[in-house]
Amino acid sequence: MTTNSFDEAHFSVISENIKRIKNEIAEATIKSSRSIDDVRLMAVTKTVCVEYINHAIENCGIDLIGENKVQEFLSKKDFLNLTNVEKHLIGHLQTNKVKKIVGEVDMIQSVDSFRVAQSISNEAYKADITANVLLEINIGDEDSKTGFDKVEFQESLNQISLLPNIKVKGLMTIPPICDNSLELENYFDRMCCYYNEIKEANYPNFDFEILSMGMSGDYKEAILHGSNLVRVGSAIFGARIYN
Repeated sequence: MTTNSFDEAHFSVISENIKRIKNEIAEATIKSSRSIDDVRLMAVTKTVCVEYINHAIENCGIDLIGENKVQEFLSKKDFLNLTNVEKHLIGHLQTNKVKKIVGEVDMIQSVDSFRVAQSISNEAYKADITANVLLEINIGDEDSKTGFDKVEFQESLNQISLLPNIKVKGLMTIPPICDNSLELENYFDRMCCYYNEIKEANYPNFDFEILSMGMSGDYKEAILHGSNLVRVGSAIFGARIYN
């Protein structure tokens, strides 16, 4: 798969972006009193051509990618060098697409309802595998975003913990656009508190390791407030190009 948007001159830009971002992640991780290896960088590949993704993997040390749409990932995967690369689905997952993606990615980060979790569990059971998932929290209670609200989340925890063939590895969120850094930090702190509370509760089938928060515009702040996986797309590859 070769795309019309492919430009060899952009390889060096991607390389420099990844180098800078990795340095900034290391600085924020140390500043938050953690080991330099405690935070993972995900390259978000939404609308990114396979040539750029392969460059990031083969030449820049990217070993974790995230795709937003099931069909886009499936259309790209055979053209990507995915040896030793983790693949996550990070976008909204409709129940009618669950069958297509279970077993194709290493983790589904965007489990935003009990219904979706149950559907993943059913498909994983049929395939005789365990599906790793994160629970997505709508931390700002925004109508425009998917994710559990606080009440729904608390009510669903016990139900999800009893589902077979899934392993809940942590939480994910996308905070609202904030007017100031203090407001943003408050959302990140609340997520970190949720994460620690649930981790300490020892629910069955929960093996909390990942707090996924922080994107291109706020990954440094997210790390300072507990994130250990940041999802960075445009800061690596440039502005998205939509067909």
